[in-house]
Amino acid sequence: MDKLGQNGDVQKLRDDNRQLSRENIRLQRAVEELGILNEIATAINSTLALERILDLITQRCVHHLHAEQCAVLLLEEQKAERPFQTICRVGDTSHQRLPFRLDDQLAGWMLKYRSPLLINDMRTDQRFATGVGDIFPVLSLLCVPMVCKGKMTGLLAVFNKKAKLGFSADDQRLLAIIASESAQVIENARLAEKEKTLLHVQEELRLAYEIQNNLLPKEAPRLAGYDIAGKSIPAKEVGGDYFDFLAVEEQKMAFCLGDVSGKGLPAALLMANLQAAVRGQAMAGTSLTACLERANALLFHNTSPEKFATLFFGCLDAAGHVLHYCNAGHNHPFLIGNDKKPLRLSAGGLALGCFESFPFEESQVALKPGDMLIVFSDGISEALNGAEEEFGEARLSEMAAANRGASAAELIEKILQSVGAHAGNLPQMDDMTLLVVKRIQ
Repeated sequence: MDKLGQNGDVQKLRDDNRQLSRENIRLQRAVEELGILNEIATAINSTLALERILDLITQRCVHHLHAEQCAVLLLEEQKAERPFQTICRVGDTSHQRLPFRLDDQLAGWMLKYRSPLLINDMRTDQRFATGVGDIFPVLSLLCVPMVCKGKMTGLLAVFNKKAKLGFSADDQRLLAIIASESAQVIENARLAEKEKTLLHVQEELRLAYEIQNNLLPKEAPRLAGYDIAGKSIPAKEVGGDYFDFLAVEEQKMAFCLGDVSGKGLPAALLMANLQAAVRGQAMAGTSLTACLERANALLFHNTSPEKFATLFFGCLDAAGHVLHYCNAGHNHPFLIGNDKKPLRLSAGGLALGCFESFPFEESQVALKPGDMLIVFSDGISEALNGAEEEFGEARLSEMAAANRGASAAELIEKILQSVGAHAGNLPQMDDMTLLVVKRIQ
């Protein structure tokens, strides 16, 4: 073999060795990547907490990509000024740098293009006039979007590659795979957190319902010669309607039915305050008008201007069969007798909380055997059907008169069933409360 042939064989051997070396490096890198992806996938599919999973992801990114820092940022689109919020950050312990973050230009670019961003020299990149130094110490950057079900949910970013050549296309490919896996676990965690919050709210509403339900009378009062009943059904878990019975004296009973503006927890809280104020004044023997004047002042000074409450407040003297009452802006109750048209009880004044002070008027009416008082909230009369027709006060009065032979509790159930039939499949839009007082002898 001549010398030229020998040199050719040596060169071929060298080329083969270099090719083999490159292949070994590529295979080694592939094994490392598979190991990282397998470790991350195992963590994601485990029962580890989200914080531990994200910590593992960022640690592996820093270690394998030889970066100074890694951060996971969530996209909060409603926060226009700073849409990306960092939820996890890990840094190389050998570098004592302050935490890096994306500046507004970089964040804006990611929001606009939603594609990987690889920069190995921030000083020469013409797209971003960030400058490099103490204020912005990021020299190189690799940032990829996290996408879940076609929607961008955040970013996975690594900062300052230690190697002089900077971040590579292989680095970008690996980080994109990790970001894709991370996006799903983060979204699942966010949904789980929302579900946890919802369950917490539902539990609080359940407890609020129990508390409010305990504030209502457990049973109807027993007063010689009278049949009395009341019932309240909130439109939501808790509501702003209430009714109450108070034994003032042996032969006297005070009662009321109130309707606070609004629905839900705010209305329920205001209702509880109103009930406590009225009950406290009534138990102290305060007159109807004085009681409402003090309740009015309390609501006016302790609520916002749009909050108010209507209230029908009565005191039944069973010995003399006389009803003293004061109506503070409430739907006028019906007093239905055997031989006359229904009487509307309107005397009183404005709704509570509208003005700082208001002179309420008290009135009285005699109750004869067979007379029936129907006190109701507007959730009854204003219940709508599919054609947007109200149940109406006239229908309520006619139904009560047609069922005068029913007991007070039975009459309430018949009215509620009729209102439900009228509304059909439409959901209950307002709290519904009824109170019935019948003189039976």
